Amino acid sequence: MEKEGNSGNEGTKSETSAMSVEGGVRTDVENGGGGGEEVVVTPWTVSGVVDYDKLVKDFGSKRIDQDLVERIERVTGKPAHPLLRRGVFFSHRDLGFILDLYEKGKKFFLYTGRGPSSRALHLGHLIPFMFTKYLQEAFNVPLVIQLTDDEKFLFTQDPKKKLEDFYQMGKDNAKDIIACGFDPEKTFIFSDLDYVGTMWKNIVKIQKAVTYNQVKGIFGFTDSDNIGKHGFPAVQAAPSFSSSFPDIFGEKSDLPCLIPCAIDQDPYFRMTRDAAHRLKLKKPALIHSKFFPALQGDNTKMSASDENSAIFITDTPAQIKKKVNKYAFSGGRATLEEHRELGGIVEVDIAYRYLTFFCDDDELIEKLADGYRKGEILSGEMKLECIKVLQDMVKQHQVRRAEVTDETLKKFMTPRALER
Repeated sequence: MEKEGNSGNEGTKSETSAMSVEGGVRTDVENGGGGGEEVVVTPWTVSGVVDYDKLVKDFGSKRIDQDLVERIERVTGKPAHPLLRRGVFFSHRDLGFILDLYEKGKKFFLYTGRGPSSRALHLGHLIPFMFTKYLQEAFNVPLVIQLTDDEKFLFTQDPKKKLEDFYQMGKDNAKDIIACGFDPEKTFIFSDLDYVGTMWKNIVKIQKAVTYNQVKGIFGFTDSDNIGKHGFPAVQAAPSFSSSFPDIFGEKSDLPCLIPCAIDQDPYFRMTRDAAHRLKLKKPALIHSKFFPALQGDNTKMSASDENSAIFITDTPAQIKKKVNKYAFSGGRATLEEHRELGGIVEVDIAYRYLTFFCDDDELIEKLADGYRKGEILSGEMKLECIKVLQDMVKQHQVRRAEVTDETLKKFMTPRALER
């Protein structure tokens, strides 16, 4: 059994050594999606049809199997979230260690984040927060949410956007995050621009523990990148350690951390786990999600700057209907006759895939998939089901968002001791 003080069971092995660099750009997985197209997965770029089995192998994480899902249900006494049951959250690092601690009556904390690049979130942005809310409720643990307004300023290529713009977008995004239903007594949301001074001691320690060559190798930075980019990974790493929050967890806190995130963020935390070993700190555990597809399918990029690539949580029912009907990639056949004879391909049908993210009814999901494969359900009917679910979900979110006042925001963003 691992000692509590060492949440990483890889010992001294460097987790960043599993990553590869191609031409100075992070290309962790290539040609893994079939058809010969290039597949790229980095913290900033995801393109192509991702082979998740290959991604797990290349990243060195572990698959979440049915036994682990059932263990989570036993430990928490609550049903697994649909995103966990359906394999959307599919990979992990040291999740078993977190469950071991919890079974012994010991606590941990959650850490997730948002890079504010737009005033409005799209549905893909909600996935980690929906799941994190479930984790907070199921385990009854505190949560910190980082708004990386500094990162978005450092990495933007739009000269018109100022630092203050990203700061304000972070505040706007925070209200949408709050509307997901987090417990105000157990949740702290912070802007890096506001809170970096408190974390600075740990940031400096992390920066000293990671070499320049490591950062270049992990993230593909070049000599033309600004120096802020090179230093930022330590800022995203710091919240993994409870000692970065002395006013929340105490000066000498050493709570373990569980990070729910999309798997493209894993390079940051492989670096963090390596640094933790050198600093004699607890390695953060992670639980990874698959990527949320753009309306046009896996080979296109969902972008906050392209309003037709995604459903935004500010969209009206009419906009949602139009986008799904006009832009959602279909797994249907070329003709009605072919579809009836051969059936549709649910694996690529975006309307169906969106339902697997946002519809809680397992029986309906199974019925739709079976009927579509048999050609009994048409693409238009699948889109109609998707539209109804998305319209209802977005409307509910908008109602909750309207109730989030500036005073509510201030409470969530005020440093204070959290219940645990």
